[in-house]
Amino acid sequence: MIAEMKHLVREKTICVLATIAENKPYCSLMAYAANTDGTEIYMATLGSTRKFGNLSRNPAVSLMIDTREDGSRSQARALTVEGTCAPIKDAGKQQLVRTQLLATHPHLKDFLAHSDIELLCVTIKSFLLLKGLTEAHYAALD
Repeated sequence: MIAEMKHLVREKTICVLATIAENKPYCSLMAYAANTDGTEIYMATLGSTRKFGNLSRNPAVSLMIDTREDGSRSQARALTVEGTCAPIKDAGKQQLVRTQLLATHPHLKDFLAHSDIELLCVTIKSFLLLKGLTEAHYAALD
């Protein structure tokens, strides 16, 4: 089952990112790319955004990745990803992530060139996959 969960992370490119500040959740629609083994998710945001401020104070995040556009909604899969999110500081990894994001989302070219851009890495801790309306599977990563 974990292979299916990681495949879904690699297959999709849009998620909803949930951050929290002062016990209030905040959701953002995000373009993303994943590493090849499905254990890290990369995103970009401006450093001046509310989501980046929330992440700076609390790195715990949840993401929703789903297949609702792929067919019957009763057969849709919804993957909740829990993890921690941090800005990428290593210049080499920044370049790799920027290249991967551009390959997946070429429309982000100007956005990624912005002087206030922050490249983010979500390190995945667990998955909860809902298949259809009632079948649920949980997996924690080591």
